[in-house]
Amino acid sequence: MLAVINKRPSQRGFTLIEILVVMVLIGLMVSMVGLSMSKSVSRAEIRNASRDVLSALRYTRTQAIVTHREQVLMVDLEQRTISAPGQKVIKLPEGIELGMTTARREQQSETLAGIRFFPDGGSTGGKVFLTVGEREYIIHIQWLTGEAKMVKS
Repeated sequence: MLAVINKRPSQRGFTLIEILVVMVLIGLMVSMVGLSMSKSVSRAEIRNASRDVLSALRYTRTQAIVTHREQVLMVDLEQRTISAPGQKVIKLPEGIELGMTTARREQQSETLAGIRFFPDGGSTGGKVFLTVGEREYIIHIQWLTGEAKMVKS
């Protein structure tokens, strides 16, 4: 009968190359998680900002109806702020782009315009756009009813 003799001692543990490969893979996974978390923060910020703008629009419309006087919500594209009458100014977080369409008579300059609400609930109408990368929220303001609705595109 023949006996098999193993000239190599049994190996225990990992080689340096195996350890380095595992460390590189862990580093890649951690960086991917970091990227996805930063995107989710942007999603939350734009969602919250769009809700704040929608609330300001609805508040301004309600004030016009309650006070029986025209009320104007002002949008400053350069400063990225929204101002509702009697409310604190909404400053959009860094990275959120602001745009709008409105009636020509409500445009005060290239970067400053408003949406006017009337005592009967109507408005001059328009749209407010909030954008981060490819994610965009559009708020439509109906001219006849003054109703503001948000659409995510």
